[in-house]
Amino acid sequence: MRERWFGCLWAVISAWAAILFAPTLVGTIYGMNFDVMPELKWRLGYPFALALMAVVCGGLYLVFKRRGWL
Repeated sequence: MRERWFGCLWAVISAWAAILFAPTLVGTIYGMNFDVMPELKWRLGYPFALALMAVVCGGLYLVFKRRGWL
């Protein structure tokens, strides 16, 4: 019983770690302050990056929810 509970706990922790990895990755890339990133010259570059993070996080949430990890 206890082993099953720990297995479920680790599944939930792993799922949330994967979900939070996506915005962390994009944020660290944008935090490097490159001058040659085309998104920085584009007026909608920053909102696009935020929308991309939201879509990836939402997609991962749905995948893990369907698999029963969350």
